[in-house]
Amino acid sequence: LNHPEWVTKDSPSQRVGIKPESDFSTFKHYKQMLSLANSFDPNDLFDFHDRVTKNLSDIKELDYLCEPKMDGAAVSLIYEKGILVKGVTRGDGTVGEDITSNIRTIRSIPLVLVKSSTKFPKLIEIRGEVFIHKSDFENLNTTAKKNNQKIFANPRNAAAGSLRQLDPAITNTRPLAFFAHGIGLCEGLDFHTLEKMFKIFS
Repeated sequence: LNHPEWVTKDSPSQRVGIKPESDFSTFKHYKQMLSLANSFDPNDLFDFHDRVTKNLSDIKELDYLCEPKMDGAAVSLIYEKGILVKGVTRGDGTVGEDITSNIRTIRSIPLVLVKSSTKFPKLIEIRGEVFIHKSDFENLNTTAKKNNQKIFANPRNAAAGSLRQLDPAITNTRPLAFFAHGIGLCEGLDFHTLEKMFKIFS
């Protein structure tokens, strides 16, 4: 590179081209990254409500905000002053794997946050799901079959496996997408409900 000083943080050249990792290092989440519980019966929802009201006995009325669940791999994106500095798997909820090089290959993940009326937090963890659309998954398997390569069992496994490739160039060939659904640590901003969070970041 003749003029490295011209390279910006959001340059396309910063997405791919990093040498393969020999192994993934670990990273401790600033805030614990919990997994979601499954519910297969309406009674599970009633039980959940009972547990919530028991622990929040001082609140007389509760409102729930529901949203679709993408079936993929949970990740945490860490931005410092609006710049992506790290991407981490959920791991055990406390410690995950540093997969920043692979995260940078995903086009729907901004390397630099778009400026808005809200000032960038000094540090923010954006939680979300890396997944593969069903149509993209079918095309991925069709291509793999033509090339006599291993067929993926399902989109979730394909997404998770793609994130754990030691060579980012391989991850870059996978049709990965990202859906943000929450916030971990957020320095400088305070919100206690999803509704308030959505208003701030919309």
